[in-house]
Amino acid sequence: MNFIPSRPSILQSATLVLALTTMHCSSSSSPTTPSTGTGVASVTLASASLVAGTTTSAVVTLTSAAPAGGTTVALSSSNQGVAAVQASAAIAVGQSSATVSVTAVAAGTAIIAASLNGVTRQSQILTVTTGPAVRVTALTLSAPTVVGGASVTGTVVISSAAPAGGVAIALSSADPVTVPPSVTVPSGATSATFAVSTRAVGGVVPATITANYAGSSAAAALQVTPPTVATARFGVTGPTETDTCTLANNGTTLNCTFNGSTSTAPGTITAWDWTFGVATTVSQTTTSAILSMPAISCALMPPPPLPEGTQWFSMAVSLTVHDNLGNVSDKAFNNNVRLIPKGSCGF
Repeated sequence: MNFIPSRPSILQSATLVLALTTMHCSSSSSPTTPSTGTGVASVTLASASLVAGTTTSAVVTLTSAAPAGGTTVALSSSNQGVAAVQASAAIAVGQSSATVSVTAVAAGTAIIAASLNGVTRQSQILTVTTGPAVRVTALTLSAPTVVGGASVTGTVVISSAAPAGGVAIALSSADPVTVPPSVTVPSGATSATFAVSTRAVGGVVPATITANYAGSSAAAALQVTPPTVATARFGVTGPTETDTCTLANNGTTLNCTFNGSTSTAPGTITAWDWTFGVATTVSQTTTSAILSMPAISCALMPPPPLPEGTQWFSMAVSLTVHDNLGNVSDKAFNNNVRLIPKGSCGF
């Protein structure tokens, strides 16, 4: 005898098969793990075009502020041989961005990527070119001859405008000439100036100043000569800054130093004649170039109070030098040395 199922049984069976099929199909799909927490929102380059050997910056922005303890974003370049970037950037708690440096290495294109918590964002395409080769083309001096102890100005010239970050040109010279170790030509410029200082000499001494960059160089000749006349030069240095003196020891000492060591003469300088004062003038002769903490009295200044709206007096300082050959210099002046009473002499 054959069993014929009733209609409700058939419907129940079909429903069960459909449910099992649906469960099977659902379990066979690939699971998706959503990212959690803060992610990367963008990576933005300050410049999308660079010359090899220069740098630009990239700003990595998060979707929200970094949580407690901060966070670290992984960085990468699609082509480290074209554009190099550090491996990671730390972002402090409460901050939502970081700026990193990207260095152009060689001609080509590259993309900078940043990743955090499964979220990766890429920068715009960075194009690196070789650019014009920068060379040193000239080195000039403001004068071909200088009396030892004086200075001239040097100017270095390059073949094309300096790229971003400028170009550091190496400088060199030999005694009796002194130059800084390098001078930087600013971005977009084709030249830069620097100071050339010298020392006193007993005869004519030839010197050469040289500028070098990336295998290119330029040189300039300078003759350092002995002085033919005596020339007085000096500086004033206070306890905290230049061209400033203060009163010390209840107004009996001038707290500053007068330095005439840059003075020159055909012979050996044997005497430095100093004068300084405001209301009255003090004269003092030294047998060395430096006069430090000279003794004074309150009569050096006008009586109190200070003129309204001022905190110091303008003091005049002068120097005359004598050498062992009988040469005497003209008087050198500085009439704007600040003299600060600092609570002494009734001020």
